[in-house]
Amino acid sequence: MNERRGSLYLLTGLLLGLAIGLVYSLFIQPVQYTDLSPDLLSAADKDQYRALIAVAYLANGDLVRARARLALLKDDDPYGTLAAQAQRWLAEGKAADEARALGLLAADLAQAQATLLAPTVATPTHASPSSPPAISPSPTGSFATSSPTETAASPAATLATPQPTTSPQKPFVLRKREAVCDPALGKGLIIVYVWDAQGNELPGVEIIVNWEGGEDRFFTGLKPELGLGYADFAMQAEVVYSLRLAGGGEPVFNLSAPPCTAANGEPFPGVWILEFMQ
Repeated sequence: MNERRGSLYLLTGLLLGLAIGLVYSLFIQPVQYTDLSPDLLSAADKDQYRALIAVAYLANGDLVRARARLALLKDDDPYGTLAAQAQRWLAEGKAADEARALGLLAADLAQAQATLLAPTVATPTHASPSSPPAISPSPTGSFATSSPTETAASPAATLATPQPTTSPQKPFVLRKREAVCDPALGKGLIIVYVWDAQGNELPGVEIIVNWEGGEDRFFTGLKPELGLGYADFAMQAEVVYSLRLAGGGEPVFNLSAPPCTAANGEPFPGVWILEFMQ
């Protein structure tokens, strides 16, 4: 008898607790949902928002939609913010794919903006007067003419269409390797420029740098203000590096900060300039 009463008391308590909880959550202090604008997000959430936009752009290639989504963040410099986040994420060792997507989106947005701002010069077209067709005089002499015979074209020749051929991606060739002592270019940097065969700067090219006991990766286009095919890497003193492009090509060995001397006699580390062409 007592066991049955205990079960009833327990069930009654559970039902009362459930009822009180529902009344409290629905009427006394209900949950309030607030639509938050993307520009009011925290800095970390904004980084995730940009990364999602960049990954989506990498999948669908819709630059207009990506630009509209980024505008919701109300960044003062959207391209620079994307590039800075890509560099920061690479330095922090976060997902390289997301960092590459951020860099590519920044480069494509900067390139599209530069194309829109480039002045276009309209070339006037002049209609050239057309001369009436010349009428050749009919010959007065009579001669025999042979009627042309119609030849049917071969169906194979008519239906044959050229088949596209896919050629493998060409490797990159080191066109220039130069040590420069110019403080204006920076100190202790490996500066890389990458072009395609037509001379266009290539953003998003992955570059792999190795040294004893370590490896790092960086991409072109993360600093669009310096060029879409530009990338740089900071060297440590007395460390020898090797560098290669992930897309293939000859590696570059024995890269260390060249010793330089300023005008006041103080030493400083110089830079290496490497230029690759596809």
